[in-house]
Amino acid sequence: QVQLVESGGGLVQAGGSLRLSCAASSRIISNYGMGWFRQAPGKERVLVAAISRTGVSTYYDDSVKGRFTISRDNFKNTVYLQMNSLKPEDTAVYYCAADSRTRLDLWSPTYDVWGQGTQVTVSS
Repeated sequence: QVQLVESGGGLVQAGGSLRLSCAASSRIISNYGMGWFRQAPGKERVLVAAISRTGVSTYYDDSVKGRFTISRDNFKNTVYLQMNSLKPEDTAVYYCAADSRTRLDLWSPTYDVWGQGTQVTVSS
């Protein structure tokens, strides 16, 4: 099964930027829908951004629209989440996920492969 490894998290001041990366162990993710979730302490895991196999279809949660951008480089087996204008409420563990079951070039609402997560902390 493909493995996903996130990187790029850290501590940043409000208004700052971070870019998260999700590296996959196999080029097969070019066939997968990919997404970024986040989970804050005491809260449910939420899908914040998703991208289809070719990148033609994307989704953003209302809370991050206009600030976050999801992208993918299928040649590098990597998915990115560019996060700008960060707010303290963006503080969470961010998880990369893959939908290995999709057969459509649309963003996926459900996922079956998960990374370990990377912590993002935004100070006020």
